Amino acid sequence: MAKPDIQKIGKYDIKEEIGRGGMAVVYRGYDPFINREVAIKITDTDRGDRDDAAQRRRLFFNEARIAAMLDHPNIVHVHDAGVEGQYCYLVMEYVKGVKTLKEFNKNKEIIPIDKVIEIIFKCCKALDYAHSMGVVHRDIKPSNIMLNSEMDVKIGDFSIAQIISAEMTQVGGIIGSPKYMSPEQVKEEAISSQTDLFSLGSVMYELLAHVVPFDSEGVSSLVYKIVNETPPPMRQFNKEIPDELELIVSKAMAKDTSVRYPRGLDFAADLSKVYRNLKRPVTDIKEQAKFEQMKKLDFFKGFFDSELSEVVRAGTWEQYEAGQHIITEGDLDDAFYVIISGDVLVKKGDKAIVSLRAGDCFGEMGYLTKAHRTADIISLSAVSLIKISGTLIEKMTVHCQLRFDKVFLRTLIDRLSKTSEELAKYKAGDKT
Repeated sequence: MAKPDIQKIGKYDIKEEIGRGGMAVVYRGYDPFINREVAIKITDTDRGDRDDAAQRRRLFFNEARIAAMLDHPNIVHVHDAGVEGQYCYLVMEYVKGVKTLKEFNKNKEIIPIDKVIEIIFKCCKALDYAHSMGVVHRDIKPSNIMLNSEMDVKIGDFSIAQIISAEMTQVGGIIGSPKYMSPEQVKEEAISSQTDLFSLGSVMYELLAHVVPFDSEGVSSLVYKIVNETPPPMRQFNKEIPDELELIVSKAMAKDTSVRYPRGLDFAADLSKVYRNLKRPVTDIKEQAKFEQMKKLDFFKGFFDSELSEVVRAGTWEQYEAGQHIITEGDLDDAFYVIISGDVLVKKGDKAIVSLRAGDCFGEMGYLTKAHRTADIISLSAVSLIKISGTLIEKMTVHCQLRFDKVFLRTLIDRLSKTSEELAKYKAGDKT
């Protein structure tokens, strides 16, 4: 599709082309009303024969309708949509410094294993959100997964997505990129949220092994491989891949949907465990010993033994020497920590805020708000603690989740009370 002859569409100025696909072109644009850059995806519905034009129009309105349903930090946000003459257009957030995973693969840029885990983890969470809204993407592939300059994830192009209700199963034909399709998709059978997880597993395979799991010059032979063959182990191409990741990708790409991950949240939870082990080796402490130490802490008072056992299984036991950074201001992480032994210091910039000891927790605001960390946490002595991922908490029983919410509320009230007392003392001192 050639660049439109117009320099403006709707209220938006067209600046330059930044991407191109078979059915649309994406431009960097400008919204003069609110003074911001935008990305504008334009489809020419007059190009080609009548059937092609009708198909492009259907896909455009499908993407606009579905995009209006979704609001997630790892899904490209759509601001506006419209039709002007022969052109349909979508106005989306403009992500600076964006590169697709396809560009990384094409340029043979190797993404470190821990970064691959982070990328796929965020995709899992975004897809789990979309699936919870009844949306199946159907075209998860490297070119539809973008990374900004800070290596944060944005999933785009919901043009062939389907809305599937719990009561109704829809069957879709082969539309999309066959290399990353699931067996049920290439066989034109009923699809579900698990279809996207298979495709995401295929993307992860390629990022780690640097080859696609299934490849062939002909479509029929490619379909045969996807339906009948198992891709070679990733370690055959990259010896640094941990066995745990091999198992996770195999489960994501299981041909039998009863074996495949049922939800993106389950996929993400397994990735979270491997990521923690890569970043910091797990201390080998027997489960019963962990249980007994945790039971003595004020934080876990009121937890039933069954709930404590859940926490032991979900958490990671970590140890730090004096003077080590546990959390760094500006980090983005959904985990929180409970101190088992030792003391830590909370710092904001160069200012020491407060010290915490055994039984105290920290990082809970990052878990609750999913925002960047607002302070540094540094060990003052040798410290043992349990780190608990927010993703894994979502997999615990409802009673256990409510128990954590109550503890966090109690902690917040205690801290606000202490802050009020300190403020009162400060004001009293000013008067004397």
